[in-house]
Amino acid sequence: MTMTQEEMLTALYEKMAAEQDKYRDWLKSQPAAEVLNHAYEYTVREDIVMCMEELELTEAQAKALLTSPTPLADVYKDFEKLETSYMDVIRDTIETRANELYQAQEKLKNTPLYPHSAAYASEHGEMAQYNASFQASHACKEAIEQAISRHYRDNRLDAEAAVKDVLERFGPDRVQYVLANTVRHKEWDGRISRDSKAWASTMPLPEGAPQDRHSEYLVVDRCNPGLTDLFLKQVRQLAGEREKPSVREKLQKAPAAPRRSAPAKKKEAER
Repeated sequence: MTMTQEEMLTALYEKMAAEQDKYRDWLKSQPAAEVLNHAYEYTVREDIVMCMEELELTEAQAKALLTSPTPLADVYKDFEKLETSYMDVIRDTIETRANELYQAQEKLKNTPLYPHSAAYASEHGEMAQYNASFQASHACKEAIEQAISRHYRDNRLDAEAAVKDVLERFGPDRVQYVLANTVRHKEWDGRISRDSKAWASTMPLPEGAPQDRHSEYLVVDRCNPGLTDLFLKQVRQLAGEREKPSVREKLQKAPAAPRRSAPAKKKEAER
């Protein structure tokens, strides 16, 4: 009995699917290293079978493939020989993702620190600026927590490396703002030094902070407060070093000392 085109396509799909099932069963019996060696082949074969669900081959094409005992393996072998743009797509995807992340990071870093409360922003039509600043501050808070976790090893925090990561992404103003907000919310915590609490009390925060409920979302609270205190001390130290002019800068800014004129020679007394 002669099959119709649709029946041939169905038969071809089922034959390829059964071939893939057999290949999968064989692969599952192999050592882990061998499975990894065939991971790419398995994925491509899966895509070929998936493509066959919707591909409309002609009757002659379907019939030709059905004559092969392993049509799936045959198609895969031909695919391997092709010069595809697969690696170009991967490169483009990497570059696109890198550009998107870079632009997002630059946007966060360059977002101005909004100095007022949400209530003030709402009254003055500045909610867009407030929300942008809040999102940047929340990202900064999470970055501080992640940096402390990433650089804490063997009961020791590499505070310098942790702080450097965050300062490069958000700048000193926002980092200090988030830390000051955190310390003010943790006035009761003895693991934060008195010096840090005194510093936080002098830092300008938006009106209503830390009582403002939005400020609670900007508290660094996913790490030990003692580590947060070490992080803060390093931030203050680096901020102080940046503000402190170097010896060369001092010399360049200092007014030049007036040169002393040589004393006039006394005229020899007339004899």
